[in-house]
Amino acid sequence: MKHTRTLLSVMIFISLLSVPAKAQETVVIDASKKGEAVSPYIYGQFIEHLGRCIYGGIWAEMLEDRKFYDMPGTQGSPWSVHCLKGRFEMDAENPFVGVHTPKFTLGDSQPSRIALTQGNLRFKPNTKYVGHVWLKCSEGIEHIDISLTASNDFPAKSISYVASAPKSVPVKVGDYYKHEFEFEKPGTEGCFQISVSGTGTVHIGCVSLMPGDNVQGMRADTLALLKELDSPVYRWPGGNFVSGYDWNDGVGDRDRRPPRKNPAWRGIEHNDFGLDEFMLFCRLLNTAPYIAVNSGNGEVENALAELEYTNGSSDSPQGKRRAANGHADPYGVKFWGIGNEMYGNWQIGHMPVEDYAKKNNAFAEAFRKFDPNLVLVAVGNVGKWDEVIMRKCADHMDLISEHFYIGDPGKRTVPEHVENVPRTIRNIAEAHRKYRADFPELKGKDIRIAMDEWNYWYGPHVFGELGTRYFVRDGLGIAAGLHEYFRNSDVYFMANYAQTVNVIGCIKTSATNAEWETTGLVLKLYRRHFGTKPLEVASPQPLDVAAALTEDGKFMTIGIVNPTEKEVDLTIKCGDAAVGEILQRFEIVGKSPLDFNDPDQPRKIDIVESKTTTAPGQPVTVPAYSVTLLKTAVAVPD
Repeated sequence: MKHTRTLLSVMIFISLLSVPAKAQETVVIDASKKGEAVSPYIYGQFIEHLGRCIYGGIWAEMLEDRKFYDMPGTQGSPWSVHCLKGRFEMDAENPFVGVHTPKFTLGDSQPSRIALTQGNLRFKPNTKYVGHVWLKCSEGIEHIDISLTASNDFPAKSISYVASAPKSVPVKVGDYYKHEFEFEKPGTEGCFQISVSGTGTVHIGCVSLMPGDNVQGMRADTLALLKELDSPVYRWPGGNFVSGYDWNDGVGDRDRRPPRKNPAWRGIEHNDFGLDEFMLFCRLLNTAPYIAVNSGNGEVENALAELEYTNGSSDSPQGKRRAANGHADPYGVKFWGIGNEMYGNWQIGHMPVEDYAKKNNAFAEAFRKFDPNLVLVAVGNVGKWDEVIMRKCADHMDLISEHFYIGDPGKRTVPEHVENVPRTIRNIAEAHRKYRADFPELKGKDIRIAMDEWNYWYGPHVFGELGTRYFVRDGLGIAAGLHEYFRNSDVYFMANYAQTVNVIGCIKTSATNAEWETTGLVLKLYRRHFGTKPLEVASPQPLDVAAALTEDGKFMTIGIVNPTEKEVDLTIKCGDAAVGEILQRFEIVGKSPLDFNDPDQPRKIDIVESKTTTAPGQPVTVPAYSVTLLKTAVAVPD
């Protein structure tokens, strides 16, 4: 028995050695040193026409290449063509939209059958699906059927539920007509098929299929998370995309808008989500729009027309056009960016800084003549580029854009990976403080930073093009980044996390589900609960601690990032006094720094509110690999 006790004691001792010891740390908040109020626009977002950010993320359309930019049946097209005694071709003489339209020619003397199919579709259970197709038929067409099939079969083998039975389309001879259809509660996956039988010809102009619960064309599940995110501003449409984009392609009847090759990225730009859809998106989310205009291959005249379409009265030329598209009232967009990353050789229309300075000033003069109250954002990049822009454009901008992305952590530790974000934010702020001190052109001006792209960017593309996955360690870094924006609230006016959905985004989607990344949970938590009046904090590294008073000054909020494997007992002091009772406590915790959420799996990481409070003077236990946000009743003198 004695030997057994000894062995048990040794085993317990060894197991204790393998558990990281709890650390004891102290944080001191100086409530007498208050920074400038944090701009709400620090919680901004950025969406771009790239990968599955908009199409497949925000927009609800399920069919790829619905306007047939690529010829069905060829490499790159998602459509398959099946012919029995018939012929298929693309008609370029009088296309419905774009440069050509699918045309089926069936047998002249003997009835034949042709089908167009798109597979690999996934459906939500117990959900209705709605759609439409534009058709032009000649004499002799007997049947047109719309169906969901179990596989890419021809003739179609319908799935064994009534809802998937072919939807017979009334045949109308003559010009194009629009036929609407719906499927009630299909199965979990299948193929969409249009089949035609008879003699004569059929043109298929374009086709659409969406979940029946779409919100004016947008995914209901994504929109619900975006409402919780509550971002106060969204930048759109790019990014690199904007430097080759013509906004005219994205207004008017969606079915008649031309499909284009994405000018900056892979895939097809459907132009289903244009300026009016972006404004609808902003209205649904109660957020401010921030529009970047094309200063790459675009010129002042086209950008000014876009401004008039957006903000002009309904009796102006472009205002009349907007009203004809169903939007009589001006949108009143305040924030306008003059281009994107024009310093980069990857950018369409890339130019030397002196040339961009002239172009920025020309755009700015035209925009301010239209409306002197607009907030204009010039392209910036710390270093030689910024030095020229600050001196030559100081009278032609209100904000200056900066961007940064943190790459593959490689062999970096979690604390090092986390610290890279606030360090970069701090370095950019310090560079701008030096500009203010060195350049006489900035005297009396307060040109602040719009960090309108920032994030981690590394790893495999799990969620489409640039659809990288984020982990607990990335959420910790985004929280630490927010802390640094708070510490530099005198320099930063806006920050736009890139790119919201799927593409390096804080929300990820599958065909049927949407879910928070750890980075999104952090942005949601701080937006909802962190204060607005930052206080000076002395905290031990590698912890990252920020504090701020709430807007009414009655409470203090404290954000704590612990990027270590050790649980920490943290004593929080306000000067020489103990912080008062902890009234609310929120945590985002991972068992591992590599834990993650996935839209098709049960949620592993979430914001957890603690129901327990901590008495004044008592240490707060901070879990390993965590973000903790506290609300305390401490009394802070004015």
